Amino acid sequence: MGTKRVAVIGAGASGLSAIKCCLDEGLEPVCFERVDEIGGLWYFTERVREGQGCVMRSTIMNTCKEMMCFSDFPPAKEFPNFMNQKQVWTYFNKYKQHFGLDKHINFNTEVLSVKPADDFDQSGRWTVRTRNHVTGNETTDVFDGVLVCTGHHAEKHCPSFPGMESFEGDIVHSHDYKDRRGFEGKKVLIVGIGNSGGDLAVELAPVSKVLISTRRGTWIRTRVTGNGMPMDMVNTNRWKKMMRQMLPTSFYASYIANKLNQRIDHDLCSLRPAHSPFDQVCMVNDDLGTRIACGSVTVKTDVKRVRSRAVEFYDGSVEEDVDVIILATGYAFGFPFIDSSVIDVKENKVDLYKFMYPPDLPHNTLAVIGCIQPLGAIMPIAEMQGRLASGVISGSLKLPSRDVMWNDVRRKQEELKRQYVESQRHTIMVDFVPFMDELAELVGCKPDMSRLLVQDPRLAMHVLFGPCTPYQYRLTGPGQWEGARAAILTQWERVVTHLRTRKLPSSDVKTTANFSMSLLTMVLLAVILIVAQQFLAWKA
Repeated sequence: MGTKRVAVIGAGASGLSAIKCCLDEGLEPVCFERVDEIGGLWYFTERVREGQGCVMRSTIMNTCKEMMCFSDFPPAKEFPNFMNQKQVWTYFNKYKQHFGLDKHINFNTEVLSVKPADDFDQSGRWTVRTRNHVTGNETTDVFDGVLVCTGHHAEKHCPSFPGMESFEGDIVHSHDYKDRRGFEGKKVLIVGIGNSGGDLAVELAPVSKVLISTRRGTWIRTRVTGNGMPMDMVNTNRWKKMMRQMLPTSFYASYIANKLNQRIDHDLCSLRPAHSPFDQVCMVNDDLGTRIACGSVTVKTDVKRVRSRAVEFYDGSVEEDVDVIILATGYAFGFPFIDSSVIDVKENKVDLYKFMYPPDLPHNTLAVIGCIQPLGAIMPIAEMQGRLASGVISGSLKLPSRDVMWNDVRRKQEELKRQYVESQRHTIMVDFVPFMDELAELVGCKPDMSRLLVQDPRLAMHVLFGPCTPYQYRLTGPGQWEGARAAILTQWERVVTHLRTRKLPSSDVKTTANFSMSLLTMVLLAVILIVAQQFLAWKA
């Protein structure tokens, strides 16, 4: 039997890592990218392309470079901790070049349909029909597996308000916004208070009068801590996750709310929602509170009605002379090239095991990669999904039974329903560390803390109490990378390098971005953590 061929749909972050994962498993990836470059959402173009997500020119990552990187390709220490659009795209290109992914990508090629092949019941193969946008030629081919890497930022979700058809100004979706040119001196209403809405408000505030409308309000967290370290590097670690599990949810939610209010008084700024910070995704924004304080951004309630040049809100207030309405209302994901009998998406809800696999298929040869909304970085999760999917297709890994998969799907849906307020953005939520560990257990690369404590105590301390960076999942098992240990031990060096741009005068004050606890203290805490993990597992 020859090398198995895998169709990879999309050459964004998920698609690039999927190609590399296929190569690692000895598969032959054939990637189809509908535009002329890699990068997906992070490939910025001036031209609006329907069905193709694109960040704004000024977009900056919400997760720091060490948390968002691929697990065997650390970012350059010269890059800032929070990279802008151009730097993220540069990082993807370096990854592509380093692993020789270019030759596996067919650009300007759109996938029109993915259907079970005639012999699917026996072989698990798929028939893929594509069209080349340059030549117009259509091609049909058969593949042993399909990895769908199109993400969830494609089709615009555009709510309708009474009277919108009579509005005399411009109505656009945030998908179509590129930069603030042309908005100077205008009154702009932004509908939606997610990350895009916050970024738009901050960018437009210096040149426009900005109103931002929200149904529920939001909690806002910042990218950096009080001492300038990346917030996700400080908070995303195994020890803190365990401590949270052991504390009452109400207590921890109150603690986090108080911490968030130290930076921005959410009541004073009319931002506070009725729910806790754990019931809805927090906005990530460093400047919105300042813009509100300066009066250049005004928070409004939900839109009730639109008039010719005015907008009425549910609290009875009316804003006159509105020039532009921007709908920062997110996206509706779907897979129009796949028949609904294979994957059926309804109201942004879909039944997929680990948000990847249709449980009822007789062969697990089709997987969705990166269609998740994580509390943390999406790139490492998509890469881990790619490692799992390529291993399943090659035969080196196996998935559980259909019943086990369905139980997992239903359990996750119930957990999401209990935890979050009802919203289309909360249907595919995952928490970074627990979900990475779930996938890693299936792949066989989850760090073994007990063994690490015995064999390499120094590394174990970094894995337990340091940030849960993607390199942890290259320490052992399939895909083990010999550079993983060094990457973990030097991750804080890469964080501080770009900040140290001038030699400082000598000082008696000692500062460090690394751990302040003694080794003995950390070992004792590690033992407590492992015992607590065993107790929770036994209790479950």
